Amino acid sequence: MTESAASVRGAMARQLPPTASPDDSPKGDPWHAFGYVVSGVGVYGLAGWALDRWLGTTFLVAIGILIGAGFGLYMTYARFNKADRQENG
Repeated sequence: MTESAASVRGAMARQLPPTASPDDSPKGDPWHAFGYVVSGVGVYGLAGWALDRWLGTTFLVAIGILIGAGFGLYMTYARFNKADRQENG
């Protein structure tokens, strides 16, 4: 192998792959956000319904749905905020 071919191969071996710009990378899957909110509403709404049946009340299902939606929104914020921090730093 010639000296110039060896230097070209050495330079090509040290070359780093191109990195994606921050605008090209996806920010997150919106289905995760949908899943968090729907599952939170479903699980806590079901728990509120069960407590309503057990205690003989009628308002705990609504409270459970609101708490579940709140937790789902919080989990969505925490997941996407974490992904954003990993991309930036």
